[in-house]
Amino acid sequence: MLVVAGCSGGNEIISSPAASIAEFEQRLEDMRASSHIAAITAVISKGQGVVWVKPYGLADVAQQRPTTEAAVYHLASLTKPVAGTVLLQLVQEGRVSLDDPVSMYGVNLASPTGTVIRVRHLLSHTSEGVPGTQYVYNGDRFALLENVIVQAAGKSFAAALQERIIVPLGMQRTAPNPQSPSFATSGFDKATFEASMARGYTYSAGGYNLTAYPASFGAAAGLTSSALDYASFSMAMDRDALLQPATKALAYTPVVSPSGETFPYALGWFSTIYKGVRVIWHYGLWTANSSLIVKVPDRGLTFVVLANSDALSSPYQLGAGKLETSPWARLFLDTFVIGNLALPTL
Repeated sequence: MLVVAGCSGGNEIISSPAASIAEFEQRLEDMRASSHIAAITAVISKGQGVVWVKPYGLADVAQQRPTTEAAVYHLASLTKPVAGTVLLQLVQEGRVSLDDPVSMYGVNLASPTGTVIRVRHLLSHTSEGVPGTQYVYNGDRFALLENVIVQAAGKSFAAALQERIIVPLGMQRTAPNPQSPSFATSGFDKATFEASMARGYTYSAGGYNLTAYPASFGAAAGLTSSALDYASFSMAMDRDALLQPATKALAYTPVVSPSGETFPYALGWFSTIYKGVRVIWHYGLWTANSSLIVKVPDRGLTFVVLANSDALSSPYQLGAGKLETSPWARLFLDTFVIGNLALPTL
């Protein structure tokens, strides 16, 4: 990667594609090491199959336990696209309208001049100020959608997630946070499930420090999964197994303000044009965990990376919708989408 001064006096990031699969893999490892992330697991899927998966680093530093292809990580905000999908299923079924005032579901938020905050505003991070007029990424407000899901589905968010996503897709390494009461809905043995998880770390000059994960679970964060399971969710989205095509198109279409400004967020997903290519994506960032999914729907192509520290996401301006600030995203896109390196095959 080369960084040069841009014409505006700032820094413009210019990155180069990997010239081979071996170079792509080595650059991921170099980024992991330089970012002081103990472990990552990365997956690439094409169409309806995984074409590449690779674990790097240690799931448990003290025990020197390597991470694995199937290791479970905390997803942080990669929970949001899944929760958004459940909500949009309820919209398809006529149980919810995106234009419903959130007050219908016991969500009481003040807005200027008495303007109404609607479900679509929470789902698109446009509920602050005059609803629909500005984008402000706010996980706390997104989390309030749990109230909508619970009332419309007639069951807990965890139960709706289990019934609508996890069981139909056979996601055997996906469950609510094991430290939350909602984990019980998974039916998994807690000790066995936690044994497959990468432990969380923060890094200081003295090395990796074991760090307790957050204990909560909700619509905005707290789901745990493997990179392979999350790729399965992505592929189900691609084949319209979870949403009707028109609903999925809505989920992927960025919100436009009344003044004509296009925001970086759609409904549960970020939507970006990267070097002329439409990219649907999301990131996660929380204590001792971070995550990234990058989808190129027109090519049926997905890249998933999960990490057991916050450094996959924390240095970058992802909440502002600036996917190009992530070297992880750029490496994948520049190599396999903008560049012409042939995809690996398992």
